[in-house]
Amino acid sequence: MSPARRALISITSAQATLFEGKETTGLFITEALHPFKVLTAAGFEVDLASETGSYTPDWLSQQPDFLNGEDLAIWNDTNSDFRKKLDNMPKASDLDGSQYGVFYASAGHAALIDYPTATGLQQIASQVWANGGVVSSVCHGPAIFAGVLDPATNEPLIKGKTITGFTTEAESTMGIMSELRAWGSPMVEELAEKLGAQYKRAPGIWDDFHIVDSRLVTGQNPASATSTARAVVEVFDTL
Repeated sequence: MSPARRALISITSAQATLFEGKETTGLFITEALHPFKVLTAAGFEVDLASETGSYTPDWLSQQPDFLNGEDLAIWNDTNSDFRKKLDNMPKASDLDGSQYGVFYASAGHAALIDYPTATGLQQIASQVWANGGVVSSVCHGPAIFAGVLDPATNEPLIKGKTITGFTTEAESTMGIMSELRAWGSPMVEELAEKLGAQYKRAPGIWDDFHIVDSRLVTGQNPASATSTARAVVEVFDTL
């Protein structure tokens, strides 16, 4: 029996200051909105959840370079389907992971803080994988894999697989590496190496780039959220 045509987009519930304490990081809005649009259009029932049931929008993700046009209109409309689900999210621990055929980890820099120990979300991701579904992440979303095991082997889900995610070069280019180091979490490339995965990236730090490795689909940065979600649908439809 094929997995349910139902997707969970995970949301970071953490927040912190960046850019010398001047701005707040949290959920990078389009990293959740773009997959929500793609998956909904492909006939999925889409739910959103965070570890605590709450979220904080990332400052940078609300700037016109990243949030504009239809996306901005959806974000500003608190009665839009996306905003209603985002603003009334359940806690991950309140959900039944067996009901989902897709797990998609959206992110934002704040995901480096809560995702590594987000056991509720991690259990859902593991269950989706065990049930033959698709597990996916974008940008800093691979931070979730710190605690996602393949139940068949009890090894890290990404061990021996190829993934992508936000580059360490991009962190340095943004001038925030010292602040990120203070959080004590590995960068995405470092986590991949630690868990026995191979990390690949596009030549450019902002290029639209994703990788499909069996039922594992990962995207490099915010610009990759849509193409990653489309790849998720393509993989799901072959199951």
